[in-house]
Amino acid sequence: MIISQAPYRVSLAGGGTDLPAFYRHEVGAVLSMAIQRHMCVTVSHRFDETTRVAYTRTEIAATLDEIEHEIAREALRMTGLGRHLEITTVGDVPAGTGMGSSSTLTVGLLQALYGYKGEVVGAERLAEEACQIEIDILGKPIGRQDQYAAAFGGLNYIEFHPDDTVRVEPVPISNATLRAFEEQVLLVYTETQRSADRILEAQCASTAERMPVLREMRAMARELRGHLTGEPDFGAVARLLHHGWELKRSITPAISNGQIDDMYACARKEGALGGKLLGAGGGGFLLLMAPRERHGRILDALENPRTLPFAVDRRGSRIIFISGHGGH
Repeated sequence: MIISQAPYRVSLAGGGTDLPAFYRHEVGAVLSMAIQRHMCVTVSHRFDETTRVAYTRTEIAATLDEIEHEIAREALRMTGLGRHLEITTVGDVPAGTGMGSSSTLTVGLLQALYGYKGEVVGAERLAEEACQIEIDILGKPIGRQDQYAAAFGGLNYIEFHPDDTVRVEPVPISNATLRAFEEQVLLVYTETQRSADRILEAQCASTAERMPVLREMRAMARELRGHLTGEPDFGAVARLLHHGWELKRSITPAISNGQIDDMYACARKEGALGGKLLGAGGGGFLLLMAPRERHGRILDALENPRTLPFAVDRRGSRIIFISGHGGH
């Protein structure tokens, strides 16, 4: 048995510039961090000459083409594996909550399948092949940041070039600064899950007319990086997050709704200095930045919603357990 563990991510700035509709014309850039919430994938030998895939439902298939789980099917095809396999996936966070779950799954599944084959595969290849599966093969209208965040881990400034190359630049941040930043962040669940595809399709369609806004969001990624390195300025970080959220809301109305706007306004009234909705928008987790002593007041005002502890995972996708023989 092989078990892989891949982190979810929180994107701080630049989202939208990792979409082909933007970076095919000019370089895109995001500031993104992996968090200590994970997708675990197990791969083990199955006695029967079938493939069993267990996620929110369970499939047993005689051939690859019969597997309905698209990512599992294409990852098996890409790695040259198939029958006599048991695959299970367990995530710390529900899908559709803005933390890149589908890309985290793709990266973690590729990691586990290659591990089952006895192959050591680097982060860059994992991310590239995950992009190939999700974007090129399955035609998902998504960007390329989530796959790289899951594969590399840590806090990164990531550039996306018109020739589809990606440059990952780790941000040099001290442990003390990282801990201080983590203490200021609240991750609040909006109690809404959504598919990002529809929102991203609308965003892609409006890219041409929103290029100035997207350029400003790209510039914010670099500016935020500067405020987190050297002598950190968390107030400036929070203000930029707020400005970025306002910019993102201007791209398409589907990114927010009345409930989310009310939650954010209430949090700001009680001391949140800035924040943003994670992912494509429409639901999921709301990231808020506020001095730690304000967190209790903010949560009380929001009627104590479910929250997620926030901590950065400096490591990317990895194999965490190996037992027995693959049997392949």
